[in-house]
Amino acid sequence: MLLGQVFERFVSESPVSVMVRGLLEKALCPQILDELFERSAKTQYTRELLFSTVVNLMSLVVCGIHPSVHAAYQASVEEIGVSVTSVYNKINGIEPSTSGELVREIAGQMEATIRHLNATMPDLLPGYRVKIIDGNAIASSEHRLKALREISSAPLPGQFLVVLDPSLMLAVNVFPCEDGHAQERSLFDKVLSTVEEDDVWIADRNFCTLKFLFGIATGLGYFIIRQHQSLPWQGTDDFRLVGQSDHAIVFEQNIILSADDGQLLKARRIKVSLEEPLRDGEKEIFILTNLPFEVASSLLIAQIYRKRWKLETLFQVLTENLCCEINTLGYPKAALFTFCIALVAYNVLSTVKAALRSVHGTEKIEAEIPSYYLADEIKGTYRGMMIAIPPEEWRVFHNITFIELSQFLKHLASLAELRAFRRHPRGPKKPQPKRTYLKNRPHVSTYKILNQKKQENNTP
Repeated sequence: MLLGQVFERFVSESPVSVMVRGLLEKALCPQILDELFERSAKTQYTRELLFSTVVNLMSLVVCGIHPSVHAAYQASVEEIGVSVTSVYNKINGIEPSTSGELVREIAGQMEATIRHLNATMPDLLPGYRVKIIDGNAIASSEHRLKALREISSAPLPGQFLVVLDPSLMLAVNVFPCEDGHAQERSLFDKVLSTVEEDDVWIADRNFCTLKFLFGIATGLGYFIIRQHQSLPWQGTDDFRLVGQSDHAIVFEQNIILSADDGQLLKARRIKVSLEEPLRDGEKEIFILTNLPFEVASSLLIAQIYRKRWKLETLFQVLTENLCCEINTLGYPKAALFTFCIALVAYNVLSTVKAALRSVHGTEKIEAEIPSYYLADEIKGTYRGMMIAIPPEEWRVFHNITFIELSQFLKHLASLAELRAFRRHPRGPKKPQPKRTYLKNRPHVSTYKILNQKKQENNTP
């Protein structure tokens, strides 16, 4: 790959930033994005502003390169070629189906890259594809829309279900919903249509319905789902002790689930008695699975279920390291589009970490390198890099193969100085002392308090 001297300087000084830009250039190729829009859009159409232009614009906002949509527009007004009003109109009208298809398209490209890097995470259940699913509502927006200005309640612009593949650490699917008050269960039909043979779905108790469990089994998939107390079931034997795992004692029993149409489904009910209570105070959790005994023991099922935190880590990265929620975008379609762009950015960041794993080892990268410092490096370097290196030099990534891309990523990963991105774990937090309430003193002088403490410590 022939690159200019300035390009090589950034390769040497900030290989992580070059990796991100190269992956974005490959994944967000205008031709691919505009073809995706044409086949997925149902009501929206292209007049002057291309879908690919909006995606690239929003990616800069979500990654923190520009602080707002308007700032990103001003930085590229000549290339965009339409008014800022047209840009907002386009963003406000992008259909959720198009946003979801964008995530799936880019996830497929990132999966191919990670597999060529041979950098997948250890399988939770070899021979099966594990999928962790959970949902969340997008934070309330500002009351900028005319219809919201006389309402004091917080307006919710939408919600979503996200599917994480823990072996790839990619968000492989998303199910956006414009109604922020809709039940997660209203999206189950869309989720069940994606179930494939030998999928193993991990979810919390909100997904524990007969419809969802039977739907997975009908699709020849399997489930590891925490039991909801309202789920009807019938035990065929009593609990029996299985063993101890991760500071918990595990029991199991056989049960039968009965659907409304008379179908029966054999499953296991696993009780995990914890030494320390969960955040909600519970010390026992019950997990349902239809995986055969010979495939996974109940001890292994209990361990796998506790890997649900990997999806919580994804949401944490989206919230803390990426701008997945822009509270000035009140229209549901715009809010969901922004969140999906953040998922795309997360997948690119995960692919960067996969490249680092392929060179420096999985254990080292997962234990020492958080996404926070990688994202900070990108934010600090990206704008200057894009000024120094003209767009035509990046277009070389449009047509390279995934094999060539993986080789280039490995080369960049070998140049990365990991000490700049290492995690700095702190010691255990000290207990908070009881604070004294000063009735007539809402404010105090820090200077005086420090001097007072200093004098007290120096008093014999």
